[in-house]
Amino acid sequence: MHTPTHPAISHLDRLPATGVPSVDIIIDNHDYGRYLHAAIASALAQTYEGVTVIVVDDGSTDESPEVIASFGDRIVPVMQENGGQASAFNAGLARSRGDVVLFLDADDVLTPQAAERIAAAFREQPELAKVHFRLAVIDEAGRRTGEIKPSPHIALPAGDLRAATLRFPFDLARPATSGNAYSSRVLRAISPVRDCGDRIGADWYLVHVSALFGPVGAIDEPLALYRLHGANLYESPAASLDLDRIRSTIGYAGRTRAYLAEFADRLGFEWRPGDASMSEVADRAISLKLDRSRHPVAGDTLPGLVRLGLRAAFRRFDIARPMQAAFAIWLVCLAISPRPVARRLAELFVYPAGRARLNAWLKRMNRR
Repeated sequence: MHTPTHPAISHLDRLPATGVPSVDIIIDNHDYGRYLHAAIASALAQTYEGVTVIVVDDGSTDESPEVIASFGDRIVPVMQENGGQASAFNAGLARSRGDVVLFLDADDVLTPQAAERIAAAFREQPELAKVHFRLAVIDEAGRRTGEIKPSPHIALPAGDLRAATLRFPFDLARPATSGNAYSSRVLRAISPVRDCGDRIGADWYLVHVSALFGPVGAIDEPLALYRLHGANLYESPAASLDLDRIRSTIGYAGRTRAYLAEFADRLGFEWRPGDASMSEVADRAISLKLDRSRHPVAGDTLPGLVRLGLRAAFRRFDIARPMQAAFAIWLVCLAISPRPVARRLAELFVYPAGRARLNAWLKRMNRR
């Protein structure tokens, strides 16, 4: 077994260095008929000519079939019984012939230059496993809120991310589904796409496992619009702590970790089962501290999670010591604080506005 240290993957062909990469946009939809027209229209409005739009309807019971039919032969429709996100992705991939594949959630929208920018990135670096980019947040009516995901002050990781993916995968900034485009050759190597829980979370599998197959490219601007409308499957604009969502995230991380271990073993990479990401430890500590009876990881204890979190923080090679220490301080405070104070600390960690206040508090703590 060895730790990956070089960007080339010898057993995977590159995209053709000459010629123009074709781009397939696969839209997965289940009962998002009210947003679906905008998603399809944005995919068809790309400035790049080599685009095919595949729309997978995953057993919708709303007006989605009529919306899809209204586009006629401008799209490739795939109608199936409800099977979940991974099933929809796999159904779209079965019809895909492009060099590059972008999965677009049916409630999101692409900017007109998205495919052109993505194709250019793959043309310049044919060995890329995937390209990711930021998302501008819009509300239910399609109005921009001014928020960017990931936040502009967070650097999008790029280059050979295999060592980081194997050591702290869930601490790396990653856009949601619509902010990623993949080499079709990598997708074939990791297919079929698998769920990470609750019939959703397939993007966790794609984002993390694909990074083991080659370098990652980053485009530091929003190429898609991410719609927050209150009924998002994984994220809502609510400002209160949602322990059910945190427990779901713990489950996604656990299943994704198992997939990473499987592919690390298959590729001959070193994998340490006892490792954990800082964010993963934080979620488990929040869940255990605030609702022990429903905590999903048997055997967890707060002292044990503090020790695991300290190892996770000081194993990071991509952040400075003060940030490592800041996380350690936050975790210890969460563990020893009364429950109302711990809830407040948890909210500061989970929500972006709170994290800004948390960072300021941690900096003050570090100066003492």
